Amino acid sequence: DPNNMSGSTKDEEDGLENKYETLMLCPTTSKTGAGPGLTMKKADKISYQEALAALSWQVDAGVDEAIGEVPLDRFEAAEDTEPVQPVETPQEDSTPQKKITPEVTSTLAPQIDTDAGLARSKTPAQASASVSDVDAGHAAAKVKTLEELKAAVSAFEGCNLKRTAMNTVFSDGNPKADLMFIGEAPGADEDRQGKPFVGASGQLLDRMMAALGMSRAQDYYISNIIPWRPPGNRKPTTVEVTICLPFILRHLELVKPKVIVLLGATAASALLDTTMGITKIRGQWRELEVGGKPVPIMPIYHPAYLLRQPRVKRESWRDLQEIRSKLLSSA
Repeated sequence: DPNNMSGSTKDEEDGLENKYETLMLCPTTSKTGAGPGLTMKKADKISYQEALAALSWQVDAGVDEAIGEVPLDRFEAAEDTEPVQPVETPQEDSTPQKKITPEVTSTLAPQIDTDAGLARSKTPAQASASVSDVDAGHAAAKVKTLEELKAAVSAFEGCNLKRTAMNTVFSDGNPKADLMFIGEAPGADEDRQGKPFVGASGQLLDRMMAALGMSRAQDYYISNIIPWRPPGNRKPTTVEVTICLPFILRHLELVKPKVIVLLGATAASALLDTTMGITKIRGQWRELEVGGKPVPIMPIYHPAYLLRQPRVKRESWRDLQEIRSKLLSSA
């Protein structure tokens, strides 16, 4: 335990150091000349602190499960693999024959956009997203209550993020409140507890709202664009957002908030269909049609960004005050 190292003896520390033999990732230059890369380098003896730092780096990168007892250098294994030799088939008849080209229908063939008159190819990921998007849309359209929507999201298998997540993170707060926050995706704390915004960023949001006299239990409701944690807390891809978007849109229709607040760039780009950065659009009122009615919507900085950049808290505080004023005027 690194927290108990202060009470260990010099001999015990030396004994720990002698136990660590590992494969370290080291920067190198690609053999093809394509640029820098990573190679595996064996360190016969590294210190306890170095081993702990290497482990911490792996955890931060999203490596949270061991799948083997012995480390395997897959780069070296790939180089040692012998190329497959083509199998020659004997020619029974040397007489030239007419070449027949069969008609093949490929799922990866270019899709023709008749409106634009252009041929556009779809990657496998995009094709999968199209199917999953339709499935999510059908599942979301069938539900009539929040309980049914939560069950539909939990049963949905069309997003790969669900396979690596611990829990489906649906929502928290008061669904009858006039204010609804929408974030990006769950983090590690949210994934463990199955609730959105329970980590450091969520606690900061609750404190800021409490300063306005509002509590999560009574005055606002909160959810995410993506209900499953991306590995390593990475940003969700466009495909993942597209797949899950029908669920949050149906979520809005069922809750019917009077004011919507988007936390961060991912939520803003998903629901406002914009490529503009959050610094350019934060604090600006827009409208989003929900159930056939326009609802005021404002993008603001994500609380996690405020933790990294405390200097912009003043701007977010002004945004929250404006949001509260909007709520009072719409009451």
